Amino acid sequence: MAAGESRSGVTEAAALEPVRRSVRVRATAERAFRVFAEEMGTWWPKTHHIGRSPMVDIVVEGRAGGAVYTMQEDGTPCPWGCVLAWEPPHRFLLAWQITPEWTYEPDLARSSEVEVLFTPADDGTTLVELEHRAIERHGANAAAMRGAVGSEGGWNGVLALYGAKVGAA
Repeated sequence: MAAGESRSGVTEAAALEPVRRSVRVRATAERAFRVFAEEMGTWWPKTHHIGRSPMVDIVVEGRAGGAVYTMQEDGTPCPWGCVLAWEPPHRFLLAWQITPEWTYEPDLARSSEVEVLFTPADDGTTLVELEHRAIERHGANAAAMRGAVGSEGGWNGVLALYGAKVGAA
């Protein structure tokens, strides 16, 4: 085994700081979870996909082990994630199977994770906290991936669209 290489064959890199973002929405945790995980295609930016033709919708199979993919205008599905934990209405965890070159990564050991927590408050709002972590698994270009998902066009902009759909508090 080469230096810095794990038994899985993935080169170990220094851990990168996770990207953390949050939004408070005027909705119950149940509705906030449903819109985020089950209705993602209604608010996710149509420009943010890795398919070969324009994106039409996003499908999240609501169970641990379920696929996450976009349906493209040409009728083809384009995988980009896998549900790792499905705990409505409190937690949703997915493998981010997108490379820094914006292609599909089938190897979960080379994929980062996106965890979303839904915490209800006494005032009827829900705090939605997102953490994109284990980004170093993306290898040599992991820092570029972290920069992209941590930018205004990344999770900042995506969560703003989500908050607008649900009703930002």
